[in-house]
Amino acid sequence: MNLLNLNSSRRLLCAAALLLGSGLARADAVQSLKDFVREVRSGRASFSQTVTAPDGKRKKTSSGTFEFQRPNLFRFQYQKPFEQLIVGDGQKVWTFDADLNQASSRRIGQALAGTPAALLAGGNVEKDFELKAQPSEAGVDWVLALPRQADGNIQQLRVGFKGRELVALEVLDAFGQRSLMQLSQLQTNVPIGAERFRFEVPKGVDLLEQ
Repeated sequence: MNLLNLNSSRRLLCAAALLLGSGLARADAVQSLKDFVREVRSGRASFSQTVTAPDGKRKKTSSGTFEFQRPNLFRFQYQKPFEQLIVGDGQKVWTFDADLNQASSRRIGQALAGTPAALLAGGNVEKDFELKAQPSEAGVDWVLALPRQADGNIQQLRVGFKGRELVALEVLDAFGQRSLMQLSQLQTNVPIGAERFRFEVPKGVDLLEQ
């Protein structure tokens, strides 16, 4: 084998190794999600959320905290720029907008279908979603989660891990709007009081039941 052919063979071997390594990394991200769902029974984190319009230019940001406990108990508390509370109590999902002085409720099966809350707090991720590995971006390994039960509101979700640490969730809705939620200070398998997943409609608040 001449030098030219030897160098070509080495380049092919290197390229194959890189492709194989990339495939293994992506497969590991899928496994990280499966492990997270299997091993993590409760958790809490802070989050920042950026919602980008379909044109890619208009953006809205918000922040708050998130708590969950399997199965189907969760609490999203938005603090900035306005207060909003979303609570899943195992039977219903309650939403309370303090500024509007309005609350609403939906049965949890209808409200959870294909949502990030179903990924984090649901019972069986592979039953609810088709999982596909995606290339890493800026040190984050992504998993594409396609809802098996299409409800018309969500096209797809992506879940981001750094190693085994969950760091991001991204939702693309039916209108092309993209919502990226970045998690920080994540604590897993921590005790969370049952009262965190209860909601009582405040006096004088309008309730819309769906």
